[in-house]
Amino acid sequence: MEGEMNNFAMVWITVVASLCYCHTIGNIIKQGTTRLVAILPVIILFLFLPLNLRTVFLGGPTSFFVAWLATFKLLLFAYGEGPLSTSNPPLPLPRFIPLACFPIKIRNDPSPNISQKAPKSPLNYAAKALIFSTILPVYQNKLLIHPKVFLFLYSIYTYTGLEIILALVAAAARAALGVELEPQFDEPYLSTSLQDFWGRRWNLVASGILRPTVYGPVRSIASRWIGRKWAPLPAVMAAFLVSGVMHEWIFYNISKPTWDVTWFFLLHGVCLAVEVAVKKAVNGKWRLPPVVSGPLAVAFVMFTGLWLFLPALMRCEADVMAHREMVAFMELVKSFSIRLRMDKVIVFSSLHS
Repeated sequence: MEGEMNNFAMVWITVVASLCYCHTIGNIIKQGTTRLVAILPVIILFLFLPLNLRTVFLGGPTSFFVAWLATFKLLLFAYGEGPLSTSNPPLPLPRFIPLACFPIKIRNDPSPNISQKAPKSPLNYAAKALIFSTILPVYQNKLLIHPKVFLFLYSIYTYTGLEIILALVAAAARAALGVELEPQFDEPYLSTSLQDFWGRRWNLVASGILRPTVYGPVRSIASRWIGRKWAPLPAVMAAFLVSGVMHEWIFYNISKPTWDVTWFFLLHGVCLAVEVAVKKAVNGKWRLPPVVSGPLAVAFVMFTGLWLFLPALMRCEADVMAHREMVAFMELVKSFSIRLRMDKVIVFSSLHS
């Protein structure tokens, strides 16, 4: 664990140094292909840098933050787009770095939309933290639990753990930057459709970065061939394909990819494209009531997740690794506290000798 912590520190020192370079390049080279060529080595480095980490709790989030979000944001930055590009005035370095490598987005638009909802109450996060805290006793009794039930429980732990981690990162960024941030999740279990789930409730930072990097360009190209009405369909498929590939790359940190995760996202891309096509075809004349479509959408996400997504995690023993890392971390904290108390005793004894 100590070796992994050292690797973690070196990875993030490299990330910060690389982003300082990109910030400097942005100030001296105009947006366009020349800027892209200048920062392309950093983008390639970021794709492979998290492979130095082999743990679930350190390697997984770092892969998401650096290999996915930071690389996509830097691609947009090369052409003067995205959250890193502001012309008046340019982003200062202390704001450029966290915006580049963390799953945060500054709340700028005062218009009343979903991103302007009131922040979640501490009780909301406390309830999810309480749910997540039961993971250890559940894991210790894994053999007594039916595999399907355990897989269902693990899906809940995956969601609550991810939301808690991203909320902690956002809280630290909010305190450091002194700005209001848009939410990362908006109670996805209350979704009324697949479009609502993926576009407005689940991991909004990831969907927000896929829109300008994948969905928008593909939609623009497709509109020339099949018209503006149906152009969103191939754009949706492209966005889900890229999302699947990036998830496989994150999983590569702990195991070889099986491509089940990519199939999960492609399946959802197809179903979401069908949903969009049906809505366009009926033109709003007929639609399932939310009280029906919502549970159907959430049930579909759960079913396909238990079928394709979570088994991929189980095959690479992510639950075993996570449990081992939690135990190792607690032992590290315990040994550090013991060492700290011993140092205090030695200092106290030397002062009174």
